[in-house]
Amino acid sequence: MADRDPNPFRRLLALPNESRTKTVLVAFLVSAISAALVSGATVMLRPIQAANRAAEAQARIEALVRGVPGMGALLDETGGTLSTLVLALEEGRAATDITPETLPAALMDSANWTALDPGADIVGLGQRPDYAQIYLLRDGTRLSLVLLPISGQGYNGRIDAILALRGDMNTVAGLAVTRHAETPGLGARIDEPGWQASWPGTELRDQGGTLRFAVARGPASSVHEVDGITGATRTSNAMTRMIRFWVGPDGYGPFLDAVRRGEF
Repeated sequence: MADRDPNPFRRLLALPNESRTKTVLVAFLVSAISAALVSGATVMLRPIQAANRAAEAQARIEALVRGVPGMGALLDETGGTLSTLVLALEEGRAATDITPETLPAALMDSANWTALDPGADIVGLGQRPDYAQIYLLRDGTRLSLVLLPISGQGYNGRIDAILALRGDMNTVAGLAVTRHAETPGLGARIDEPGWQASWPGTELRDQGGTLRFAVARGPASSVHEVDGITGATRTSNAMTRMIRFWVGPDGYGPFLDAVRRGEF
């Protein structure tokens, strides 16, 4: 009688091809090896997939911002890497449980809105969202630009805009009005590039920290003013109130303070 081969793999191969045992074991081995290869490939490709998702997200962010008139040129001028975050306005910090993807759903919940005291509601909104999506531009580790969505009531309806601030959180880099219902030829001039060109370089506060920004009644007479719009006093005043509200304590004020402290 031949000696039993001590090698189990050779004994398996020696079995007839129609053997049920051989068929089951070969199928099991093929499945196990395939699963191991797939798992290994997944682990190896995971960093590449994460990098691709990050690149796609970055491209979407830049496309969104560049779609706002005037913002593309500002980004090109400033340079750096653009990112976004959802800000918890009251704390002035990044939200921990809300992302840009979940923000629209979160803002459909009335619990995520704060009623404004009539005395503080200089923009006429009645309430303010507790969260806002903002955009940050970094040159290396330095925060060089922030883009802040702002809104308020104008003469004929709501005005939406994006305010761009330099890294000192005091110097205006630009303004883009994204929606309004102001009077054509008068208040509607707020979306004209010529008027918006008077904004860059304007300083919100003086050296003592007092908020001085205003839309002038005529040509700007100080570094804290932008040119007024002839015949559109109410719209000009609405723009003044919008900026003052959103850079104040009920708007982005806590965030601006955190940036000045070096927390971003």
